[in-house]
Amino acid sequence: MVRTSSLFNCLPTPLARKAFAALLLLVLVLAGMSLPAAAAEPIRVHGYKMAGDASRVRIVLQMEREPQLRWTLMRGPHRLVLDLQGTTLALDPADAAPRGLVTGVRFGQLEAGTSRLILATKGPFRVEGLDVIANESSPGHRLVADLVAASETEFETALAEQIAVTGSTVTAKGDRVVSAGEPAAKPFTIVIDPGHGGIDSGAEGIGGTLEKAVTLNFASELRNRLAQDPKIRVHLTRDDDTFLRLDERVRIARQYGADLFISVHADTIKYKGIRGATVYTVSDQASDADAAALAARENLSDELAGMAVEDADHAVSDILMDLVRRETHAFSIRFARSLLGELSEQVEMIKNPHRFAGFKVLKAPDVPSVLLELGYLSNKDDEQQLQSAEWRAKAIGGIAEAIMEFAGPRLRTGG
Repeated sequence: MVRTSSLFNCLPTPLARKAFAALLLLVLVLAGMSLPAAAAEPIRVHGYKMAGDASRVRIVLQMEREPQLRWTLMRGPHRLVLDLQGTTLALDPADAAPRGLVTGVRFGQLEAGTSRLILATKGPFRVEGLDVIANESSPGHRLVADLVAASETEFETALAEQIAVTGSTVTAKGDRVVSAGEPAAKPFTIVIDPGHGGIDSGAEGIGGTLEKAVTLNFASELRNRLAQDPKIRVHLTRDDDTFLRLDERVRIARQYGADLFISVHADTIKYKGIRGATVYTVSDQASDADAAALAARENLSDELAGMAVEDADHAVSDILMDLVRRETHAFSIRFARSLLGELSEQVEMIKNPHRFAGFKVLKAPDVPSVLLELGYLSNKDDEQQLQSAEWRAKAIGGIAEAIMEFAGPRLRTGG
């Protein structure tokens, strides 16, 4: 190998030696410079989980590093679109199967360096939270999105705000989405829920009366009575012999932006002599053994109809229970007391008629809700009066008075 010093000494003139030295210096400088950095490897999104039901879902994406996220609301159908810049989605389609509020999941490369995830939903929703968080006990980050069933008004308000600002929203690390503003004034809205339906017949009376038929008939007549007031808007969760999951009933109430939710039932009990109406509100501690047993039976409605219970994640169930806000619960109690006061003047009530238990159908976090047991089909007198148009008219009159008392302040101020 020839040494550089030997070559330098062999050059014939001082000028040649100076030129060689300058060239050598240039080579050394260039050799010491860093080459242009290679393009960063795409962030690999490698994990996807979804938990929840028709009223609330949480989606979690695991990724190697923090991405730049842009999200957009779309309608027709209602969708949340997530664009992740500098990422590649490596998801198992089986893991990304839709559930609960989310009816469709699509994902893929939008353009070079950007992946897109599209979540289609059953109806309007609110983005309650959207975070990009550093993992605490492992490398990487995770994206957590919380979608909650909402009214069309809420969704349209959020969509209008999005269009007015940028057409989409960029979420930086740790930023929390702010919910849409208060919806405009609207009529007092009531959602009446005829219990059971379809393959789920509910209780059966000693004379063969089916609970699903009793509840639908009563709810329809109650709707017709309330709809006579132009200041009140009334919806049914079902208006035919259709099966609905319990969480779907809650979703419908929230979709309509209900100010009040009344679930109508007519159960049976082993004690044939017990009769009378009962009003239930939600609580994680039952008022008595009979209330606990009734809630357990009603909460099994999905399974009895052969429907898999999607929300097997007990943490999600606990979250839903915790989200029954104190104010909403207080309104539920207030309406229950008004209802008891008016009904007791019209129809026979059970002893201790205000009871409570953990009914899933009453767990909408922002809708005051009660479950009304019209009577017991296991008692022949109750079964007969549930078939009586005169008795139903008296009961409906009492319910209507209770609703007007509850809604009075809203109606007097115009919404």
